Amino acid sequence: MNKALIVAPSWIGDTIMAQPLFARLHAQSPGLQLDAIAPRWVAPVLQRMTEIRDVIDSPFGHGQLSLKPRWRLARELAARGYDSVYVLPNSLKSALVPWMAGIPKRVGFTGESRFGLINVRHTLDKQALPLMVERFVQLAEKPGQLLKTSVFRPKIRSTAEDQQKTLAELKLDRPARIVAFCPGAEFGPAKRWPAAHFAALAKKLAEQDYAIWLFGSPKDHAVAEEISQLAPGLCRNLCGATSLTQAVDLLAMADLVVCNDSGLMHVAAALDRPIVALYGSSSPGFTPPLSDRADILSLNLDCSPCFKRECPLGHLDCLNKLRPEQVFATCQKRVEK
Repeated sequence: MNKALIVAPSWIGDTIMAQPLFARLHAQSPGLQLDAIAPRWVAPVLQRMTEIRDVIDSPFGHGQLSLKPRWRLARELAARGYDSVYVLPNSLKSALVPWMAGIPKRVGFTGESRFGLINVRHTLDKQALPLMVERFVQLAEKPGQLLKTSVFRPKIRSTAEDQQKTLAELKLDRPARIVAFCPGAEFGPAKRWPAAHFAALAKKLAEQDYAIWLFGSPKDHAVAEEISQLAPGLCRNLCGATSLTQAVDLLAMADLVVCNDSGLMHVAAALDRPIVALYGSSSPGFTPPLSDRADILSLNLDCSPCFKRECPLGHLDCLNKLRPEQVFATCQKRVEK
């Protein structure tokens, strides 16, 4: 029995974009047992992927070396008897535990001085593989062998039973029509469409009898509350009120998702929901929503994408000048398709 391990990324969106790699590995090795090691905030999306058998908790915070706990985790992995491991992050620390565990085949990109830790090394050609999803899938091929396809559509599951369970847990009634707003972006404010614009859009959508549900982490609660106050009585602020698993199920019910470039955007894409994605400081050329049902709005200003957490020029024109009327028109076209 072929047993393989994934060292998952620490970001929700990146983990979603890794799912086509998992599907490719199963296609190459029927009967594969594929597990993942991941931070607990990422684990719920892995648990909704049919390719992943088990998710092992990675308890290490960003920047922690924690050699003794890593050694204990390595002993646990060694006992599981993995034949191979695919190390998706490029850091030195992410490759330490698989090496300590003695997993024979350790696959990844040549990263931070980890030549002894990774023994099936890929060299990244950014021009040949512009998309992050392509870079992940490349790890299923032999080093130097180019991908034969470039269209990848990540998938995660949410069943009707899952959705009913989540509605019951949260004591929510399901409206006839739902638009989900994802107003946060973990990376920083330069990726966030203004709260006043979201509120103006909420008013226009409410006139068409849509219920507006706001999703995000506890960090996004304040901006979601600002949107709710600017559009009184029209929005349900669920930021910080759901687990990630529950957010997956509620997003799966949405008729439309309006979002910044964020982890929840990729969740919505993997659930095959209609999406209007708003881009400011980041680039859809690297991490677009991987869906045939997504519209990407970007003003393509000379100063963007800058990939900064905050606007270095202080005006955030790339998002401030993306008007609610323009986004609403795109929303209407998307729901009519």
